[in-house]
Amino acid sequence: MLFNTYEPWKFAFAQETSNLEDIKNLNFHNLSKSKQWGIIGVPFDSTCSYHNGSRYAPLVIREASYGFERFNTNFQKNLSTIFYDFGDSNIINGNCKKTCEIVEENVTDLLTNNIYPLIIGGEHSLTLGSIKALTKYYNISEITVIHIDAHRDIIESYQNEKYSHATILRRIHELNPKEIIQIGIRSASKEENDYVKNQKNIKTFTPTDLQTDFNKLINYLKSIKGPIYLTIDMDGLDPSIAPSVGNPTPNGLKSQDISEVMKIISKKEIIGFDLMEVATNKLGDITAVLAAKFILDFLTLLP
Repeated sequence: MLFNTYEPWKFAFAQETSNLEDIKNLNFHNLSKSKQWGIIGVPFDSTCSYHNGSRYAPLVIREASYGFERFNTNFQKNLSTIFYDFGDSNIINGNCKKTCEIVEENVTDLLTNNIYPLIIGGEHSLTLGSIKALTKYYNISEITVIHIDAHRDIIESYQNEKYSHATILRRIHELNPKEIIQIGIRSASKEENDYVKNQKNIKTFTPTDLQTDFNKLINYLKSIKGPIYLTIDMDGLDPSIAPSVGNPTPNGLKSQDISEVMKIISKKEIIGFDLMEVATNKLGDITAVLAAKFILDFLTLLP
């Protein structure tokens, strides 16, 4: 690589090896002992119901990643996690279910090679493919899904579609995970709220809850046992901080809230992470910059 150049189609600081055939020859034979991660972008937003554009997020987030240093001053820690960028997944425009199946196949390829998935969306529906792939290696009844979002995304169907950005947590809940922890929720239908009230394995923390007693969330996260999947919809943040999202909703989380969550769960067994719903095609967009920072923070905090 030439001095002082970069590849905007790859995430900053990604390892040079980006071919699974090459990685097969590396000395990693046990997923549970592996510490390597693989980035896959999924440029899909076909079920978007308000502000589209998240199909461009993998590109603009990767480009934004080059504005940061390897040393993280917030955590006083150098980025040392081994990770690769495998580019973007193929998608089928207009077919959410099939695109999720393609994501599942891609993540399965990563896991087969002892690489954990880091997905950059794209709309939130894509989380389903990643989690379904992980159920081939982990017992779903032992997995806790931490879901940061403004919306519950747990309605049975939306606009007559069972597979949609608005139904994703319902499809995941139907897989019977150990628990879904929803953080930042401040917009939901009555149907969704009624559904959640009748479930023992869904826990909710609203922004008001966090303002009242943030330590309650911290202590709850500290008590988690078993594997964790983290999914972040960027509209979980307040739109004054992250305006370029699919469904901006006032009175949201602060970026520091996300950092605190990451600091706690990074000490636990994290088996997958995705970041969704940045909706912009503008290079240098502040929401994309923040998203890139969250991804770097996540990778830096890993042991």
